[in-house]
This record gives sequence, C-alpha cells and structure tokens, in this order.
Amino acid sequence: MPETNAHGLDHLVIGVADLDAAGAFYADLGFRVGARNRHPWGTENRIVQFPGAFLELITVGDATLIPPHAPRSFSFGAFVRDALGRGEGMSMLVLESRDSTGDAEGFRGAGIGDFEPFFFERQARRPDGSEVRVAFSLAFADNRAAPDCGFFVCQQHEPQNFWNPAFQQHENGTSALSAVFLVTPEPAAQADFLRAFSGAASFATPEAGLRLPLPRGRLEVLTPQAAAAMLGDPRPEQARFAGFAVTVRELDIVGSRLAERGIAHHRDGARVVVPASAAYGCAIVFEMG
Repeated sequence: MPETNAHGLDHLVIGVADLDAAGAFYADLGFRVGARNRHPWGTENRIVQFPGAFLELITVGDATLIPPHAPRSFSFGAFVRDALGRGEGMSMLVLESRDSTGDAEGFRGAGIGDFEPFFFERQARRPDGSEVRVAFSLAFADNRAAPDCGFFVCQQHEPQNFWNPAFQQHENGTSALSAVFLVTPEPAAQADFLRAFSGAASFATPEAGLRLPLPRGRLEVLTPQAAAAMLGDPRPEQARFAGFAVTVRELDIVGSRLAERGIAHHRDGARVVVPASAAYGCAIVFEMG
C-alpha cells in the first residue's frame, strides 16, 4: 500500500509544438480537452482533467516573456522551452501538495532542491462560460540523475474552482490517470531521489525496474529494454519520461475508436498502447480500471 505521507499524482507537463493540433489529437483519442489558457511567463496550455489529476498540454506562446533561471528561482517557462528544444513529449512530473512551503523545506533538507515556492493565479472558464479564479503554489525539486526531467509538487488554493466533474467525462471511458513511466538505463539510481520527492517507497520489479505506489496512481521506472517491449519506443541513452497510463472501462471500445481514426496503436495483453511516435512524443497506455 502507498505510504501515508506520500504525494499522489497531480498532473503531467507534456510539451507540444502546436497546441491546437495536439488538442485535436487528444480529442480524437476520446478525451475532453479544455480551452487554451495563457501564463504571464510566456507559455500556453490546454488541460485534460480526471478526478484529482490532469494532463497539461503546453507550448511556448511568447518566448520574450520567459524569465531565466536564477538562484533559488526555478523558471517553469525556461524549462518547458528547453525541453521542447530537445523534442516534444512529457518533460515534468507533478505530485499533489498540501503544504508547498513545507515541501520546499523538505526538499532542501533532503538535498534535492533549494528553490523558493512559486505562487501564481489565473482565470479559468467553467463549462457555462463564466470565469473563476484558480491559484497554485509550486515547490520544485532537482534530480541530478535525470537532468532532462522536471519534478515539482503543486498546492491548489481554489480547488473548488478548478476541479469540475463535467470536464472529467471522456468519450473513451477514461476514469483516472493511473501511471507515469520514467525510462532510464539505471533504475536503481533513481530510488533515493524518488523516495525523497514522493514520500513513497519503491520496490524492484522482475524486469529490473522500480515501482512506486502512490495515493493516486503509480510511478514506474523502466529499463530501456522493458520500455521498448511495453511502449514500442526507441531506447534512450539517459533518463526521460516516456508516457503515462489511464484506466478505461473497455479496451475494445478504445481499440475500435483508434482504428476508425487511423491512430497507430497495438494491443499488449490488458493494455492498448499508442506509441510516442504517434502521439507527440508521449506514449499513451489505456489499461483496465
């Protein structure tokens, strides 16, 4: 069982060059995709929401607004820009937080980050078109064993304005964000950081990887060989996020939808997998919930 002090999945940051095209693709997959939002630091996003967690499709809208990294200050916009410069796909894992200030202090004490918490707010639009305030505080961590991967926790200050059951109804039957996949040639080298960051203990898998059960979802650290077998992606030379899994009611319904829309996929036992090469650099796994 997940440890009681562990953080659950909050959201995944998935960089795309063309935000509207990516939104249309996710809609083809059967997800409900939110409207475009703009950040004051130059990035723009569209959100796919599930109960308690979401996907953040993100791009750079105005690069001139992006602040640089500075001592004790993590630039979210700069990280997204630089990650997109390396290619599209998932670049950041975000876990939920109830106390971002305390988490930042904990990261500092564990030697995995020395950044001030970052607060921001924006206007969000409800299904009826009305606008409401949403606000967040972020605490960033630094994984030196995975420099191309971003990690932070997110505290919601107006959760009643952000989460909406109407946004969580998807035509493909998805009910939850269930897993994140991190691929690295040395899974064991990630164990100490991931425990300090997530508060969850890891255990070894038969495929020489790691698994961390979280209060919401799980984190799987895969070897390149295991990732290639499961996700059908090329083997990376260093740690990177490979994709995510969601739970659905019927795999046959998902498979039929993908086939009708000409979206590349394969069936792997109890999973339907859309490879990263067909999904803006981020593999998508549908599994039974």
